[in-house]
Amino acid sequence: MVKHQPLQVYERQLCLSCLTGIYGCRWKRYQRSHDDTTKWECLWSFILFCTFSLLLVWFYFWWEAHNDYSEFNWFLYNRSGEWSDGTVPILAATAAGFTYIAFLMATGPFLHIGALAAVTALAWLVAGQMARAGKTRFQVMVLLIYLSVLLTLYFIPLSITSPCIMERGSLKAAPAIIGHQGAPMLAPENTLLSFNRALQRNVSGLEADVTISLDGVPFLMRDRTLRRTTNVRRVFPDRQYDDASLFNWTDLSSLNAGQWFLKDDPFWTVQYMSTSERWSVGNQTVCSLEQMLKLAAKSKSSAVFTLHRPPANHPHRHDWVNLTLDTVLRSGIPQRQVMWTVDSNREMVRNVAPGLQQTSVQKLPLDTLHHKGISRVLLRYNQASAQDVRLYNENNISLTLCSVNKPWLYSLLWCSGVPSVSSEAPQVLRKVHYPLWLMSPDEYCLIWISTDLISFAVVLGIFIFQKWRMSGMRSYNPEQIMLSAAVGRSSRDVNIMKEKLIFSGQPQ
Repeated sequence: MVKHQPLQVYERQLCLSCLTGIYGCRWKRYQRSHDDTTKWECLWSFILFCTFSLLLVWFYFWWEAHNDYSEFNWFLYNRSGEWSDGTVPILAATAAGFTYIAFLMATGPFLHIGALAAVTALAWLVAGQMARAGKTRFQVMVLLIYLSVLLTLYFIPLSITSPCIMERGSLKAAPAIIGHQGAPMLAPENTLLSFNRALQRNVSGLEADVTISLDGVPFLMRDRTLRRTTNVRRVFPDRQYDDASLFNWTDLSSLNAGQWFLKDDPFWTVQYMSTSERWSVGNQTVCSLEQMLKLAAKSKSSAVFTLHRPPANHPHRHDWVNLTLDTVLRSGIPQRQVMWTVDSNREMVRNVAPGLQQTSVQKLPLDTLHHKGISRVLLRYNQASAQDVRLYNENNISLTLCSVNKPWLYSLLWCSGVPSVSSEAPQVLRKVHYPLWLMSPDEYCLIWISTDLISFAVVLGIFIFQKWRMSGMRSYNPEQIMLSAAVGRSSRDVNIMKEKLIFSGQPQ
């Protein structure tokens, strides 16, 4: 009577099974056993890991860069002359987002916890390699690299700084929100409807881009030409590529400034509009600076605008500042509600209208700001660090940061103590009633230490378990067939049984 033992005892190698299956088409155990993994397959495995990591990082920053989608599309329009959504194929494949240190400050503590969890999980593979008999130089190198990475993650919180790690009692008031071009996600940019939509969201101010017309009327236009936001191609086809400042106000008033919004749907919001809302959007016209200022005065909101100087062949090339200042004074808006950003002839403007809030759009030294009588600074959000914010606040310089469209960025700037922000999405930021996350230093320290201790305990437990598991397991080559006979059976009988078993499966 012959007693059989398990013919094959396999060591489960899930990682090896996956890699050799993908790159060697060897999914079955007996197929994997014939050859060792080659250097070529190791290279492809490394490429797979690097590709996955790169895609993960790209996705992370692509998600973060969503705050700047509209600016990116506008940049592409100025380069190509055609409006299209280029964010999906281009923004996700570029490294522009890698400079956005602000997002690392906002999510640094959570990225640390996620990275620590991933490295802790890798302990299973590393411990499995180290538990094998016969230590090799490669195994020792893997262990040293793993321990180095693990120790680095344990102590990396010492270098993590975030404005959102602070005492709750130190949190200042929420930054005031200025509607950049009104509410361009809800209505065509730089139109009265867009500004009204922004005021309905309780913004504290309105911001616009101003150009001087051929007959000296300041009007609102962001682009150099009128092609993107008006129907100039249909009304003035021969002049569609002309500079917007080369049109007189009568011609500008005859253009439609809303149909493009319904056609291009730049923010994917048209589908949610009612019939009456679409009618209002489709009948918008070019807005003048005086119209915007009167609306701001009526709503008691502040007004800030960026003034574009006319080209060299323009009749108002040299008196563009005077024309704009006269429009401001004629509109009836209180001077204290206007943020004057034009640097040319600033001294003259201060003498004529001393009540205007002198504002700089450049990051200048404090001495220069005080010398020029500048009390406000208007910068892009990535141009000012937390130290700059603190320095401006200490010296009574009011800071406004532009292009803040996402709640996470608004929360980060809130924790930093920024007084006001300019946004194209006031309807989104108005829903943020408290920072998305806020943690005291003691709470963060407790989470840090607890996470490290749990990770250390898990890693230690995995190594001990893998050592115990491997010590009780005998590894066999899959081609080896073990057959033990009953007590007293001769070795000759055992060999005969082996031969029968081996050759019985061969084709005749």
